[in-house]
Amino acid sequence: MVDADDVRRVALALPHVVEIASDGFDFRVADKGFVWSYPERVPGRPRVIRLDIAVLFVGDEAEKQALLLGEPDVFFTAPGYDGLPLVLLRLAEIDLGRLDELVTDAWRMRAPDALLSEPEVAGK
Repeated sequence: MVDADDVRRVALALPHVVEIASDGFDFRVADKGFVWSYPERVPGRPRVIRLDIAVLFVGDEAEKQALLLGEPDVFFTAPGYDGLPLVLLRLAEIDLGRLDELVTDAWRMRAPDALLSEPEVAGK
């Protein structure tokens, strides 16, 4: 089981990551978001920033569907995310190793090619 502090440690350990000021967590590389806290929207009420759920960039619809179908206890989606390469991740359902893998993969998909070829990145 991991939490928002674990997300923060994993994301900030990656090169050139910037944390955007928010009520939760929001991490970007080259101005592109790759993981952030879920802004849950309930009709008729103000949105609630969920620190127990992360929005994770997954690259494409095929990867999204594979995660949603393969691990429905870990990954889910919500209205507003249809057609977007994003999944919602229940942090309580994964361990630190899996978090590191997921966040690093999301970072790699959003980082520019020039950044990926840097020596410090190639070894990760």
